[in-house]
Amino acid sequence: MSKKVGVGFGIMLLKDGKVLLGKRHTDPKKADSELNLVGTWTMPGGGLEYGESFEEGATRELMEETGMKLNSVKVICVNEDMNEFAHFVTIGMFCDDFEGEPKVLEPDEITEWDWFDLDDLPEPMYFPSVHVLENYKKNLFFIPRK
Repeated sequence: MSKKVGVGFGIMLLKDGKVLLGKRHTDPKKADSELNLVGTWTMPGGGLEYGESFEEGATRELMEETGMKLNSVKVICVNEDMNEFAHFVTIGMFCDDFEGEPKVLEPDEITEWDWFDLDDLPEPMYFPSVHVLENYKKNLFFIPRK
């Protein structure tokens, strides 16, 4: 079986200096992730589907996961995220123009949503989300991973 690189995205929603994060289910059978990172805190996001733009994918995933509506969203970074299980190109998206409050709409994947201060994030964090936050804080589009 040949391994392939996936394309995913994380959506950094910012409200009053706080970022929205969801707690991934602790059951590996429920919190299905190719990166195998159960029980971590993550931004909304997911895999890009064939034929959709980054903006369309972010809008779709946010609605599916939280019921929230993006009014505008932009690409802020690109990252290389890999471990022994998978390899992804992660597109970091940023939005501070949205509607609604987060609801748990996929309880088998995300058990809760909450807002966290950028300088006081929960542990453990989903490392692709950490990378997007690092890019945002450093105002860098790409940070090489060694």
